Amino acid sequence: MEINNPDKYEVGDVVFTTIGTHLFGQISEASQCWSNHVGIIIGHDGSDYLVAESRVPLSTTTTLARFIARSSCQRYAIKRLTGGLDESQKIALIEQVPSRLHKLYHTGFNYNSSRQFCSKFVFDIYKQALSISIGNIESFSDLLSGNPNAKLTFWKFWFLGSIPWERKTVTPASLWHHPNLVLIDAKGIETPQPEMAETI
Repeated sequence: MEINNPDKYEVGDVVFTTIGTHLFGQISEASQCWSNHVGIIIGHDGSDYLVAESRVPLSTTTTLARFIARSSCQRYAIKRLTGGLDESQKIALIEQVPSRLHKLYHTGFNYNSSRQFCSKFVFDIYKQALSISIGNIESFSDLLSGNPNAKLTFWKFWFLGSIPWERKTVTPASLWHHPNLVLIDAKGIETPQPEMAETI
């Protein structure tokens, strides 16, 4: 897969994909969303866009092509903050990235942990840089109790016998459904016709 169009996407665009492993499949089922992984575009190196992400085992940067190539059936979608970002906002986002790289991935998805996971990584960059929420922090109780199809047996096993119901987390689904993000591109998913966000 080759992506080389520096005018199509922008710094701050959020990239949604789906990882096909069993754990991430359970994340999709629990959150009732096709996407279970997200990253954020932070630039273009002349050959491809650069994406910052929290992944197993450490947060890192990669190219957009490689990021999408890891997605099941190479499905992806890209969303942008409504109205776009000005240059000072883009710089503020980029400045948040270096200190968040090379951090261990938190497989317990605890928002209050010093470790990271993909949706927390992107959510916190926007929150710290721009004081803008592009998702929702919720408890495991809110997340799982509201989904009759959630496989509680898996999550009890994953959390060694007891689901931490009051633990706070933020999911890729909460970013995907957030009204402040508008779809600008997608492949392989059922979505309304993409519409370009205005840029400032």
